[in-house]
Amino acid sequence: QLVESGGGSVPTGGSLRLSCRASRMITSTFSPLTMAWYRQAPGKQRELVATITGGRDTNYGDPVKGRFTIARDNSRKTVSLTMNNLKPEDTAVYYCNQNPPELPWGQGTQVTVHS
Repeated sequence: QLVESGGGSVPTGGSLRLSCRASRMITSTFSPLTMAWYRQAPGKQRELVATITGGRDTNYGDPVKGRFTIARDNSRKTVSLTMNNLKPEDTAVYYCNQNPPELPWGQGTQVTVHS
């Protein structure tokens, strides 16, 4: 139901834009949901990266503040994450879901930042 895309391998300081589509959800259901991006690095627990409410209020985890931007397009049922000034510690599999997570997890998209 959640399909993430846009990951890749970039050098330190690079940028990526991730996208997540709620493929089987109707717009009226998607629009009011608080959506979020999460990430899981190897050997670590999944952590919350950023959230966006139905009213487009946003919140960010301390490690990504000032570098990442979350946005949504309700007509397309998508949530994006624009990541700038990437660091090696941003390397992880990135997932989207509600906040708190209630939908089945997608496959995620791998982000690798190399020095």
